[in-house]
Amino acid sequence: MNKQQWFKQAIAIGMCTTIGLGTLMATGAGTAPAAATSVSSSAVTAESVSASSTGSSIVSFGKKYLGTRYQFGASTSTTRYFDCSSFTKYIFKKYGVNLPRTSVAQSKVGSSVSKANLRVGDLVFFSSGSRATGKNVTHVAVYAGNGKILHTYGSPGVTLSDLNSGNWKKTYLKARRVL
Repeated sequence: MNKQQWFKQAIAIGMCTTIGLGTLMATGAGTAPAAATSVSSSAVTAESVSASSTGSSIVSFGKKYLGTRYQFGASTSTTRYFDCSSFTKYIFKKYGVNLPRTSVAQSKVGSSVSKANLRVGDLVFFSSGSRATGKNVTHVAVYAGNGKILHTYGSPGVTLSDLNSGNWKKTYLKARRVL
C-alpha cells in the first residue's frame, strides 16, 4: 500500500469511526463488535464516495462545454472545439487524471466495469460512425448517471445522450473505471 492509499484509508476509517461513535451515542445502542463491523464496511463506502464525488465534479465541469462544436482530430490545446477523446482527456485532466489521447488508448486504461455497474465518471466506449466495424473502439463518452452519457460528436457537439437507446445502445462496446 503506497503512502497516498494509506492516507486515504486512514482518513476514511477516522471519518467512519466518528460517524459510528456519533450514531452509537445518539441511539444509545450498539456493542464494540457491531461498531467494528460498521467501520469496516463504511471504509469501503467512503472510498467509493470519493471516486463518485470526483466523477460528479468531472461531469459538472464537462457540462460547462455543452454545445461546444466537434472537430475530428481536435488539438488538446484548445477548448474552442473537441473530438470525443480530446474532450475526455481535457475534463479528466482538470481533476488529476491523465488519459491517453485517443479513444482506443483510453479504452485500455483503468479497470473493466460492466454496464450494470456504471458509476458517474466511468468511461464508456462505442463502435460507431464511418470507421466502425462493430468491434473496434471509435468513440468514448463519460457516464453522467441516470442512463446518460456526456460526450461530443458531429452536430450538436458536446451533448448529453441516452446510453440505453438508439445508436448508443446499439454500438456500446465496454466501459472502464479510471477513478
